[in-house]
Amino acid sequence: MSNSVNINVHHVTRVEGHGNIVVNATNGSVEKIEWQVPEAPRFYEAMVRGQSYKDIQTIVSRICGICSITHSLASTKAVENAMGIEVSEQADKMRVLMHYSEYLQSHVLHIGYLAVPDFFGEKSVVPLVGKAPDAVKTVIKLHRLANDWSDLIAGRTTHPVTLIPGGMTRFPTEQQLRDQQQKLKECVPDLKAVLDVVLSVAGNIPAFERETEYVSLKKDGMYTFYHGEITSTDYDGTVAINDWKTVANEWVPDQSTAKWCRWNRPSYMVGALARFNNQAEYLSPLAQDVAKAVGLAKGNANPYMITIAQLVEAVHVVETSIQMIDELLTAGIKPEKIVTSPRAGKASGCVEAPRGILFHEYEFDKAGKCVSADICIPTGQNHASIQHDFEKLVPEILDEGQDAIRQKLEMLVRAYDPCISCSTHMLDVEFVQ
Repeated sequence: MSNSVNINVHHVTRVEGHGNIVVNATNGSVEKIEWQVPEAPRFYEAMVRGQSYKDIQTIVSRICGICSITHSLASTKAVENAMGIEVSEQADKMRVLMHYSEYLQSHVLHIGYLAVPDFFGEKSVVPLVGKAPDAVKTVIKLHRLANDWSDLIAGRTTHPVTLIPGGMTRFPTEQQLRDQQQKLKECVPDLKAVLDVVLSVAGNIPAFERETEYVSLKKDGMYTFYHGEITSTDYDGTVAINDWKTVANEWVPDQSTAKWCRWNRPSYMVGALARFNNQAEYLSPLAQDVAKAVGLAKGNANPYMITIAQLVEAVHVVETSIQMIDELLTAGIKPEKIVTSPRAGKASGCVEAPRGILFHEYEFDKAGKCVSADICIPTGQNHASIQHDFEKLVPEILDEGQDAIRQKLEMLVRAYDPCISCSTHMLDVEFVQ
């Protein structure tokens, strides 16, 4: 088969935003391999300047329609850290449940609609309606469950309205929590059905490995998405959230309008596989069983397995949420009155978005008006990792032919579940007079 290729994908399908793949090789000699991001930059850091600390989360939740809860949580934590605002244990647990609802929502969307069609060799989920109708219906059912769960706690499916500095404007009733808990228990067989479908096509996952640095939150004794400090597989210890810039080390390459990141290596990976590699031993029992069933073990270096790690996490958040609701019901839901006062301060907030670790940083004046902001998106942290995956993968598969190479590169990008538009936060502009 010819090992001369000319691939120009504008733009990759089944991802959020616009990303291009360019590969040129002649007679086995690779001349160009690029993962390009041509999106226009976003200006959310500028939008929040001059705004009240009370309004930050409402604005930045619009960064993403998929991870709006995550952005709201990260920004609210940053505001509370800057203002010295304490949050009750009850509100903290309810926020984690809110976060988990978005995890199930996002992971199911990616697995069922965006990634699994690749395993079946299809261009979209539509042909799967005929090939695997029960599986498609199960995915739709799980996605609807997750949306309703977000509605219950966040006030609506996207762009939460119940989250404010200091707590939440309202909590679900105890009966609503019991009903939600029952729905979660009933969805466990559906998750197992999705597992069975994934197992049936797991042989179509490319056998590729590139060992790299994996960055995530870490908190002893738990598989964390919300609490803890920063760690990596290359770092012995943790880094405080306020010191996140020493981890991200953002820069802008010529081929991208989005920032890239590097820590102990030229690139690092964030997301489900990074979290798994840093804390797999803390997964819930059923999630550990799922990981074993799909052959996912700590230290896995195949980026195509990110999707599989997301399935493991989906099971974990459901099983963990059932337990958390028990804890809330045992304690009883109590009304809370929230009173906050502005003060000058600067701090960061961090949570794990479904796509990886997310940082928000804000500075406020004594009136509580935002003076400056800096937001570091998970996909921005993954761009360099995608590029380095390309650079290792293409020479290994150059003799497979142009169509197969293009398919594997597109599939690789989709495995990262990128939110490309969200990641474009800077444009290097040269003014010529």
